[in-house]
Amino acid sequence: MEVGARIVQLTLEEPFTISRGTRTEQTVVNVEIRHDGHAGVGEAAPIQRYGESAQSALAYIEEHGPALGDDPFALDEIFGRLPEEEFAARAALDAALHDLQGRLTDLPVYRLLGLRREGPPTSWTIWLGEPDDMADRAEKVAADGRFRRLKLKLGAGDGRDADRVRAVREVADLPLQVDVNEAWELEEALDTIPQLADLGVQYCEQPLPAGDPGGSELKARSLLPIYVDEDCHTLADVAPCAERAHGINIKLAKSGGPREAVRMAHAARALGLGVMLGCMVESGLGIAPGAHVASLCDHVDLDGNLLLERDPWPGIELLDGVQLPPDQPGLGVHSVSDPR
Repeated sequence: MEVGARIVQLTLEEPFTISRGTRTEQTVVNVEIRHDGHAGVGEAAPIQRYGESAQSALAYIEEHGPALGDDPFALDEIFGRLPEEEFAARAALDAALHDLQGRLTDLPVYRLLGLRREGPPTSWTIWLGEPDDMADRAEKVAADGRFRRLKLKLGAGDGRDADRVRAVREVADLPLQVDVNEAWELEEALDTIPQLADLGVQYCEQPLPAGDPGGSELKARSLLPIYVDEDCHTLADVAPCAERAHGINIKLAKSGGPREAVRMAHAARALGLGVMLGCMVESGLGIAPGAHVASLCDHVDLDGNLLLERDPWPGIELLDGVQLPPDQPGLGVHSVSDPR
C-alpha cells in the first residue's frame, strides 16, 4: 500500500470558544492510502491538549506509512506494528483503511462493521459566552429546526454557568447537555449540578479535571449522569472511568479511529456505562467515520463539519437532526476538488 498525507487548514464560520480558549481555524492532516487501483482517505484532527499537532501527525504518517504492508484488511497486524502514539494520525490511517476496504468490497463502512446506518441525533454546540449571548444563539438554532438537542459549553470561571443554562432554557425547548471541559472543582460541581438538574439538563460532561481525586465522590453525589471525555482515551481507560463516571465520550481523534471506538463502546456496555460519541472541529472526512459507528452510542455530538465556513468533504446528510453516513462504498464522502 502507498501512503500520502498533507496538512490542510479549515476555517470556522465563526469563532468557537470553550473554557480553554477560542479558535477560528483548525489544522488537520488528510491521508490517502492507495492499493489495487483504489484509494482510501482519512483525516487527522490532532488535539493540542495531548501534545499532538498537524506537524507531529504528518511526521508519524510519513515515518510509519511503509509499515502498513500489503493487506488493507489485516488491521490487527497493521496496528500491532505501529507505535501507540499520535492517536489522531492513527485515527486517520484507520479511517482510510476502512474507506479502502469499503471501496474494494463496494460496501459502506457501517455495513462492513455490521452496524445500523442511523444513530441518535447529533447535538449542536453552543459555544461559551455571556448568558444572553448564548441564549440568542440557542434561540436561533431552535428556530432553525434542523437540530433536536443542544450542547452548551460551560466553565467560564465566573460562577454564572447555571445562569447560562437558565438563559438558554428560557428560549429553547430542546434537550440540553453541558460540557465543562475540566473547568470546575468539586465544590463548584456539587453546587452547580443540582441547579442544572432542575433545568432539565440530561447529563454533564467532564466537569472536573482528568484524574481529579474527587471524581468518584462526584459520581456518587451527582443528580445528573457524569460523562467523561478527557479522562477516557482508549480501551484501557474505559474500566477505570467506571469508578468516576456514568458514561464515556469516545472521540476517534483521541482513541485512534473507528476500530478502537467500536471496542470501547462494547467495553462500556459490559460495564454498564453510557456511551457518547464526540468529535473535534473536522471536515466531513473526519466526521464520516464517527457517523458510521454512531449507532453504537446513546448520545452523539458530531457537528464539527457543520461549524465550518465551507466543508471540503461533503457527503454526510443532516436528516431530522441525524448525521447520516453516506450509503456509498467506504466512508462515502468526496473531495470538492476530486468527486471520484
